[in-house]
Amino acid sequence: MSAHWVALLPLPQPTGSWPIDPMALGIWALQFTPRVALQEGAVLAEVSASARLFGGLERLCQCMQHGAAELGACVAWAPTGLAALALVRHGGGRVPEGGLASRLDALPLQAMTAVGQHQATLARVGCRTLGQVRRLPRGGLVRRFGAPLLAALDQAYGLRPEAYDWITLPPTFQARLELMARVEHAPALLFGARRLLVQMAGWLAARHCGVRAFTLHWHHDAMRARSAGDGGALTVHTSQPTQSVEHCMRLLAEHLAQVVLAAPVGELELSADTVEPWAGTNHTLLPDPQRQGEGIHAALERIQARLGPQAVCLPVLCADHRPEWMQHWHSDLAHRPRQATAGSGMPLPPWLLEVPLRLEERQHRPHYQGPLQLLLGPDRVEGGWWHRSCQGSDAQALNVQRDYWLARSPHAGLLWVFQQRLAGDQAAWFLHGYFG
Repeated sequence: MSAHWVALLPLPQPTGSWPIDPMALGIWALQFTPRVALQEGAVLAEVSASARLFGGLERLCQCMQHGAAELGACVAWAPTGLAALALVRHGGGRVPEGGLASRLDALPLQAMTAVGQHQATLARVGCRTLGQVRRLPRGGLVRRFGAPLLAALDQAYGLRPEAYDWITLPPTFQARLELMARVEHAPALLFGARRLLVQMAGWLAARHCGVRAFTLHWHHDAMRARSAGDGGALTVHTSQPTQSVEHCMRLLAEHLAQVVLAAPVGELELSADTVEPWAGTNHTLLPDPQRQGEGIHAALERIQARLGPQAVCLPVLCADHRPEWMQHWHSDLAHRPRQATAGSGMPLPPWLLEVPLRLEERQHRPHYQGPLQLLLGPDRVEGGWWHRSCQGSDAQALNVQRDYWLARSPHAGLLWVFQQRLAGDQAAWFLHGYFG
């Protein structure tokens, strides 16, 4: 008989924080199966229908064991829910194939609540284990202790079906964690923040979403200076949706390294601010081009978190034909750079001068390290009458009317030049860009 029920029991933590709340543990377990229930301070999950999704029962067991260890919970596996609950109260473990009855028979009376509440009476008749109770006459058990005791035994041994009220996934994520020791330095908050991030990862997996922004709040100890305030908060943004706890931990560590706490911290709170649909992982044999940039984006996020939001910027294409305003730099790494192309198909130079250089003219011909040979053009660019640049009290219109040419210089190579067509400029020539 295969073990399809999992019981999770929060354990007291030796240092760092209090045991996890059973409801928070149940929400985390929803990433593995929608059949999760709270029962007597523990979490029961029926995973038989989800085993294939995770690559089999063994792989699913490993995933749940690893996550439960990080959250500080004991795990037990059994063919029935009450059997798993009885096992998890006595150290956890897993029932071997066909060994449910022998494993339960050896457990003490306290392993099951319905039996343990009659421990004093059962002890007087010589019963110390569940197996001894089960061998008593069934009619006498019902008359002396009531039907619930016999029903619980039958359900635990798989002789009667079980029914539970499944919990539902909340639409938003917000979790709190009270620290057992007061923390005075911000990097030390990572110990408690990791448990909250593991809970958030479970909630994200259950919703099939990835987080784009999350906020860590900290609340100061009650014995603080009045000027310290109630606490603080730190919001972390990611360039793309993620469910990775390690990635969020690296970003959070970089941000916390720059934070100075005004007072000792006694409680943490984590909330998922922005979530987006999660595409999942491609398990095909061919490489996925969408995942080739994960490494560079993770590195850029860490550099930006360490040096500041303006240290790493990406170009963003704008709806403007003027080369100076065709793109701008944005500190949000979620934007993806796109290559701008001219409407007429004329190539754009990779190097653009910040201020166009006015060229010398000889016999109505532009010169730059020799006379220029016009190869391709003209490509007229007009616009900007709506755009004004304010410097002090003066407002200057940024309207342009230019004819761009691809030109060749005897010594400088290919150049990008234009002829100014606005009134008063006398059709002057300017150098605006270089080609490699």
